[in-house]
Amino acid sequence: MVRNEGERLRRVIVSAPRTEYFRLADPGAHNIAEVADRDRAIAQHRRLTDLLQKSGARVVDLKELAGHPNSVFTRDTSLVTPRGYIRLRMGLKTRRGEESWMAEALGSLGVPCAGVIEPPGTVEGGDVILAGGVAFVSRSERTNSSGIRQLSRLLIGMDYEIRSLDLPPAHLHIGGAMSVIGPKSILCCRSLFPEVFFEGFDVIEIPCPEATSANVISVGNRAVIAEKSDARAARTLEREGFAVHRLDLSEFVKGRGGPSCLILPVDRGE
Repeated sequence: MVRNEGERLRRVIVSAPRTEYFRLADPGAHNIAEVADRDRAIAQHRRLTDLLQKSGARVVDLKELAGHPNSVFTRDTSLVTPRGYIRLRMGLKTRRGEESWMAEALGSLGVPCAGVIEPPGTVEGGDVILAGGVAFVSRSERTNSSGIRQLSRLLIGMDYEIRSLDLPPAHLHIGGAMSVIGPKSILCCRSLFPEVFFEGFDVIEIPCPEATSANVISVGNRAVIAEKSDARAARTLEREGFAVHRLDLSEFVKGRGGPSCLILPVDRGE
């Protein structure tokens, strides 16, 4: 299970692109900027899963959901907590159905259901970041007030403090603007968060000209995976003593996703 995304990554669910990510009659309906190059995307995703495995994580590769090109971005479909998974409800209508697909997969892995977000609420996983005793949550184009209220009740029952904010439209999810990179450490976009938002944490700030600039995967032991175009974030983290694995994930940036969007953490812990 997962209580803190800064702890060592033990098990994740991915969905390697095979067919669905490239079947796009109307990319705009799926909020995808450009159809990815198939061979490049498959190779990039394979390098990601290889690195995750070398870092000590067990990788579960779930077959893409038919008719759902965004199902490669497994992060958004569910939230795994210390008590099991919370079944979310996608804000993008063309992604509806991915929630039950992921719930079935998590159930098959023995992960219990800890709650469900009901209509009219919407919550996408990229808008929720668990950091020990704090859950950072954003209200966005994909996550609404009803969803946040429902999610907050569930997480408060697990002893989380909820810290929420409204996310500017330029950022799809809070996960593009911040990442937990250690049990008490955070990487974030300098201008988007009030100072008190990260009280109690060690904060590394960077300017964020692009939505995915602070989007990294913490694999534990002060090591992260970053998209190679986010050079400013990588250099900053390296100066702070982090090991940064730079991967070319450009074919998924076309789908408005960063590294963390491609994994659903199932187990973390030291």
